[in-house]
Amino acid sequence: MALPSYDQLMLPLLRLAGADRADTLGSAEALLIQELQLTPDECSVRLPSGQQTVIRNRIGWASFHLMKAGLIAKPKRGQFVITDRGREVLQAPPSKLDREYLSRFPEFSEFIIGNTRNAATPTSAGIGRQDDITPDEALQDAYRQLQGELASDLLSRLLQVRPEFFENTVVELLVAMGYGGSRQDAGERIGRSGDGGIDGIIKEDRLGLDTLYIQAKRWQGTVGRPEIQKFVGALHGQRARKGVFMTTGSFSADARDYVSQIDVKVVLLDGMQIANLMIDAGVGVTPVASYVVKRIDSDYFEDA
Repeated sequence: MALPSYDQLMLPLLRLAGADRADTLGSAEALLIQELQLTPDECSVRLPSGQQTVIRNRIGWASFHLMKAGLIAKPKRGQFVITDRGREVLQAPPSKLDREYLSRFPEFSEFIIGNTRNAATPTSAGIGRQDDITPDEALQDAYRQLQGELASDLLSRLLQVRPEFFENTVVELLVAMGYGGSRQDAGERIGRSGDGGIDGIIKEDRLGLDTLYIQAKRWQGTVGRPEIQKFVGALHGQRARKGVFMTTGSFSADARDYVSQIDVKVVLLDGMQIANLMIDAGVGVTPVASYVVKRIDSDYFEDA
């Protein structure tokens, strides 16, 4: 089954509080996992940031909304108790406890209105927004969408540059990723007539203990097994053990299967992989805006 959304968790969480079965998010999580029969794989799914599991994040936001509506109270950090209003709701529980239902309570309505006034987009915190993901997930999903669009735009630009420019770019990328140290010392583009299928060389580390050989193809199509075999032959001619084949296109399944069976270590990077690595390494892109998401510093309030 799919992981329940945070609004789907609000009623089960309120029931746990009403039955005095849970008073912390940790105990509630364990009981809800058992009650909803979630699998270990489902429970291990993490947010894109990797900092928290999705189920724990959604339980946290469910408790946050219940608190804003006055159905539970949080006397201490990480703890919650049901309120009289929460018990009244459980006496005649709704079939669906969501943000629309909570909007009947003045405190929750004021919270929503206040967020709407402060939001850059009027509907960003309104009742009509999608309720199956938490704000953390929405923020990270938006970030991933922007990254995906940027990667597509970056790949489009790479398809338009001269082959020599692309060869230089992939060397710059590998240097930016930490191979070899400085650009002057670490990488060299050698792509030219008679290069034997090698477009660049780069030290694997700053000491130069090993060398990576690069093939860079600014192609729009699919690179097949024959091209990879030629590259491997060039590596053997250099007595090389490691190579990176990078293309703006894609690789056939046969090509990927081939490199998994040979003794020489060859890594295949297609266009979208290159674009995403360039974004991560800051090659060919520049920062436009930066947002810092903050949380309560619990140590600050330790003696409050």
